[in-house]
Amino acid sequence: MSRPAADPARLRARYRRIVFLTLFLTLDLIMFGAFVRLSDSGLGCPDWPGCYGSFSPFGARDHIGAAVDAQPYGPVTHAKAWIEMVHRYVGAILGMLLIAIAWMAWRHREALRQSPTLAVVSLVAVCIQGAFGAWTVTHKLMPVVVTTHLLGGMALLALLTWLGARQKAHDPVPAEAWRWRVAAGVGLGLLGVQIALGGWVSTNYAALACLDFPTCHGEWVPDMDFHGGFSLVRALGELPSGEIISQNALTAIHWVHRNFAFIVFVYLGWLAHRLSRFPGLRGPARLLAAFLVLQVLTGIATIFLQWPLLLAVIHNGGAAVLTMACTTLVVRTARAGKQPPAADDKITS
Repeated sequence: MSRPAADPARLRARYRRIVFLTLFLTLDLIMFGAFVRLSDSGLGCPDWPGCYGSFSPFGARDHIGAAVDAQPYGPVTHAKAWIEMVHRYVGAILGMLLIAIAWMAWRHREALRQSPTLAVVSLVAVCIQGAFGAWTVTHKLMPVVVTTHLLGGMALLALLTWLGARQKAHDPVPAEAWRWRVAAGVGLGLLGVQIALGGWVSTNYAALACLDFPTCHGEWVPDMDFHGGFSLVRALGELPSGEIISQNALTAIHWVHRNFAFIVFVYLGWLAHRLSRFPGLRGPARLLAAFLVLQVLTGIATIFLQWPLLLAVIHNGGAAVLTMACTTLVVRTARAGKQPPAADDKITS
């Protein structure tokens, strides 16, 4: 006897819940990843995927204790091991959720009324992200690997935001908003560059290279070493030659991120203002404007308050929310004039 076909409305509702749960977990994981990085816990377990070959730090107590005895202020402690492993556990849960999403999208593509391609691409993206997570450890926090891992997380968040935008009902976007799709795409691209620069600041520990604002070391253009600061293939804290990275190189990293932020702020602020007049775009445009202001405030406060951990994590989370807002604007402007996604239980924006 064959099983009765599942109710399409129930399937769509279930799929929508899983997608938004996964999106929320991805945002949390990005912020927790910032906490791992900024609390110097990235090598809390210096192997992968386990911790000294164990599933959890419980089974690695002796190894961790020996590492602490050898280097009391080194990268390995019991607390850092747990921070690192919790990040890996949540990443594994995220991977399983994306497997479920990809399976549902493929198995029930007719009932869901959408192509499964985006869900499958998101699954591939999380697998690549897992590989970079492993390389982050095995390459001893090499800045280019850690920064790429951060960008991969943001790219995955953008993909899931795009997938979520397919499920979320909103007011229709008028056809005239379609001409703003390129401007929205440029905004997302500029934001991506700024996030990459911010990741480069963080992974090189250059957040406090300039302790004054708006000048740096009392000058608008201080002495800087751009070649050393932006050499990609090098170990943490070193130049490609193996020498210790200079203060001028760290200043260059910080200065470029700080000044490019002005360009991004002006452009995205203008974009949010122009798009907020369209129904269906007002919600994400206002979210974009609000978090732009938050990013500026937390960025400046980070300098004057000497880079407090909580504020730095919030700054990272703000970049993630900006990514979500920009992605939503890109998706909705690209579909302007078309019927917005239907929802069995309407969610307003």
